[in-house]
Amino acid sequence: MRAIVYTEYGPPDVLQFTEVAKPTPKDDEVLIRIRAASVNALDWRLMRGAPYIVRILFGLRKPKIARPGRPGRDVAGQVEAVGRNVTQFKPGDEVFGVCLGAFAEYACSIEDKLALKPANITFEDAAAVPVAAISALQGLRDKGRIQRDQRVLVDGASGGVGTFAVQIAKSFGAEVTAVCSTRNVDTARSIGADHVIDYTREDFTQSGQRYDLIIAANAYHSIFEYRRALSQDGIYVMAGGGWAQILQAFFLGPLLSLIGRKKMCNFMAKINKKDLVLLKDLLEAGKVTPVIDRRYRLREVPEAIRYLEEGHARGKVVITMEHRGET
Repeated sequence: MRAIVYTEYGPPDVLQFTEVAKPTPKDDEVLIRIRAASVNALDWRLMRGAPYIVRILFGLRKPKIARPGRPGRDVAGQVEAVGRNVTQFKPGDEVFGVCLGAFAEYACSIEDKLALKPANITFEDAAAVPVAAISALQGLRDKGRIQRDQRVLVDGASGGVGTFAVQIAKSFGAEVTAVCSTRNVDTARSIGADHVIDYTREDFTQSGQRYDLIIAANAYHSIFEYRRALSQDGIYVMAGGGWAQILQAFFLGPLLSLIGRKKMCNFMAKINKKDLVLLKDLLEAGKVTPVIDRRYRLREVPEAIRYLEEGHARGKVVITMEHRGET
């Protein structure tokens, strides 16, 4: 089968479009004929071996094991075969979720990382959902403890996580303010934001407005500025951003949370079937609609990752699959 692989760390040029062996599902795995995948920041960070802890885990000078050498996590496709212990899926089922090595014609995933694809959306839409939407859901619900009628601000509202965060927050009944650049203001309004702040013209941390929950899908302010914009019992959730912001949330967040009633936290999403099914319900009800910026073919994955690295994608970047013999 055809797949994207890499054998050394570096820029997108290290990615190779090549032939590899078609995988065989283990007892608890599902073999997926991939119809679409999507790109996440994790893909290019593993590819580049940054931060350095990536190299400690996966090889100092070059990837030593298959995980970083087979990029791609978000997946949507059809079940081709199942392991003998799999009970939730059968060949022919249309599914979405996560796997290792999604930038390929086939990949295996354990059944608890998959759910049936919503019937009313395409494979491309479904592939855009898992990592970004679950990050938004868990950040809002589990870390942010979102409640109806709260004032919620989504910083970085035009990216993959941000576009889902705006819509999911609205599904919880919150009053949502989206922060984005000028060119993305209309997109933010179209997905349901009650208020939109153009960060090129206004700094929300200086406005005097206070929010019950701030989720930073792409954090670029300091943790102290986010804290200033919180209400007395507000919660700040750092879901993505620059390394300075990540380190601040990790090391300073717990300390600042001990001062007063404001809480500062970060997290890593945990993909699970229960949340995939919840998202399936939201998608089928039309409460959440994936925003797709660009589509690339499998052989164009290096260009897709290069584009995502630039940091200006509106919503998700999707990889469409063309299998041999298809037109």
